[in-house]
Amino acid sequence: MSALLLAGVSHAALAQSAGVQLETINVDAQGGNVIDNYVARRSTSATKTDTPLIETPQAISVVGAEQIRDQRPAKFDEVARYSPGVFGAPYGPDSRNDWFFIRGFKADNDGIFLDGQQLYYYSYGSFKMQTFGLERVDLLRGPSSALFGSGNPGGIVNGVSKKPTVEPLRYVEVGINNFGNRYLGFDFSGPVVTTGDHGKIYYRLTGQAQAGATQIKHMEDDNYFIQPSVTWIPNIDTKLTIIAQAAHNNTKQQTWVPYQGSVIDAPFGRIPTDKYLGEPASDKWRRDQLMIGYQFEHSFNNATTFRQNARVAHVRVDYSSYYPVGYLNPNTADLLRSGFMANVKATQASLDNNLEYKFETGPLRHTALVGLDLKYYGIDDYNAFGAFGGAPPINALNPVYSQLGAFTGPAAANQFITMKQLGVYVQDQIKFDRFTLVLSGRHDSLTTDRDNRIGPSQNRSDGKFSWRTGLIYNFDNGLAPYASYATSFAPIVGVNALSGQLFFPETAKQYEVGLKYQPTFMNATFGVALFDLTRQNVQSSLGFPPTAVTQTGEIKSRGIELEAVLNPMPGLKITGAYTSYRFKTTNDLNPLLIDKTLTAVPQQFGSAWADYTFQDGPLRGFGFGGGIRYVGASYADTMNTLTVPSYTVYDATIHYERDGWRYAINAQNLADRIYVASCSYAAGCIYGDRLRVTGSVSYKW
Repeated sequence: MSALLLAGVSHAALAQSAGVQLETINVDAQGGNVIDNYVARRSTSATKTDTPLIETPQAISVVGAEQIRDQRPAKFDEVARYSPGVFGAPYGPDSRNDWFFIRGFKADNDGIFLDGQQLYYYSYGSFKMQTFGLERVDLLRGPSSALFGSGNPGGIVNGVSKKPTVEPLRYVEVGINNFGNRYLGFDFSGPVVTTGDHGKIYYRLTGQAQAGATQIKHMEDDNYFIQPSVTWIPNIDTKLTIIAQAAHNNTKQQTWVPYQGSVIDAPFGRIPTDKYLGEPASDKWRRDQLMIGYQFEHSFNNATTFRQNARVAHVRVDYSSYYPVGYLNPNTADLLRSGFMANVKATQASLDNNLEYKFETGPLRHTALVGLDLKYYGIDDYNAFGAFGGAPPINALNPVYSQLGAFTGPAAANQFITMKQLGVYVQDQIKFDRFTLVLSGRHDSLTTDRDNRIGPSQNRSDGKFSWRTGLIYNFDNGLAPYASYATSFAPIVGVNALSGQLFFPETAKQYEVGLKYQPTFMNATFGVALFDLTRQNVQSSLGFPPTAVTQTGEIKSRGIELEAVLNPMPGLKITGAYTSYRFKTTNDLNPLLIDKTLTAVPQQFGSAWADYTFQDGPLRGFGFGGGIRYVGASYADTMNTLTVPSYTVYDATIHYERDGWRYAINAQNLADRIYVASCSYAAGCIYGDRLRVTGSVSYKW
């Protein structure tokens, strides 16, 4: 850990700037939203109450607006690159989805939340988070089903939207990178009505348009979104915030290549990182998404508060691609190809109600919470696969495109799936002297219906109780040891490719012990967590086609996470993180897979980052920073015979800020190292990000 921190300081030479506004006060600002120079003190995400992190017996990391600005992630799954336990962007520059592994478990389907409400997806009907529209990101590690219901047992990634500000805010930013991908972002906010009989009204309008090329020829990455919000405060006890969003994405499937020719040499050498091996004229990934929701809060008195959060979201994805599936002739770099298409429309709605009540029983101080939430998810799912090698081959060194039309083929899936879920939860946070005990429990009832248009239909009903308990003790010197136990229950939308039946729900349980430290003499936070997490009824890919999955049984993840976030002197901000775990299959129908690790999951990763800005003198406003990221080895096959090597990359930034203007140059993978980010199977490897340099100029007035 100390070596990583020292490396982060010594490599502080350059890094990044993003469209994030600082030192603005949100209308709904409370302790849970305050972050001081990367260091967060409170969060509402873990307990649904405004609770100090040092009193929460769970491993939590917070990435705030200032850190996002300095590190300049190009997409949402890069936000967690300098945090422990959460491995983001495992598929390199692939921008179709937001990809995460949390404590070893793939979490993009059920582990991404926005404003405390899940953005679930099945098949290809995924929602995309807009980093420019976020104020902070909370990374909760470990099962959180006791409050949130269905969710990934490894944890959740919760984005917190930008909301209206008390003071006027006017902000514009433009930028371009070395591939020619450029963007324009804007953020305006302030009061609309501050006097009168109808209360106060504030607004915020945030948006960004991005377009241009990527590190792969013929592959664009276009994205735009607009996010209006309004807050109405009719009186001191009541507040309503409405947030809407419309977004569009246009890109293509990232180029996947064989293990031989990327990780190791083929007879012809290695496949270049900039080759597009599909069909540029017809391949597409187009997503349109709409969301609207509200957050309502009313305080009856100092002890009792009611909250209601609701959101409806709709997404449509039109996807077509030709992609390599292996070699026709490895000596000549000729690749076999197949085709795939998907047309998916999905709608989800959620309503979460809870009542918080604070009271005392003798020496015990209680913060009790009781809640009821409803979830609906419906997806119209159509997709088709071509035969293995059924599309014209292509040469990986000198691709000549066949000018094929968009792929069409017999339906592999043509179905409408609905999931309805009702959850009831209770929680009590009990304080006694320096002890804080958290008790949470939840019961979920759900019904899943599959209307299959090309085969038999199915339905099933399930119910499960999930709970957690945690105890933490706060010493006067800032040390806080804790222990916790948590279970989870998560419905799975989809069909077992082997049995043809709907999936059983997943269950998981976790033991965790840890130590948190907030020194009294410095703005800093440190943490260490050890965990033992067991997940049952786990989905596993059968390889080809990619949508063919089954349930393998049981997987265990055991590990340790270290984190340091500190502001040791004015202008200097440092983060350090390290994760190491043993991730293996402990039960499977195939005995050869016992004690094996899933593909694409590194066993360890670590990072360090430092940024310094001069506070006075002739260099006041000038700053620089840098980071180092290490990702350990992973596997490219289920038998763990093909190893994907570890890699280390460096990031950097220089920036200058004065009189509302900010100029920045950000670089990722500063040495332009060529490496393979991961392999999902032997014919499905993906290169990591090449050197990406982004220049940006922003003005705030």
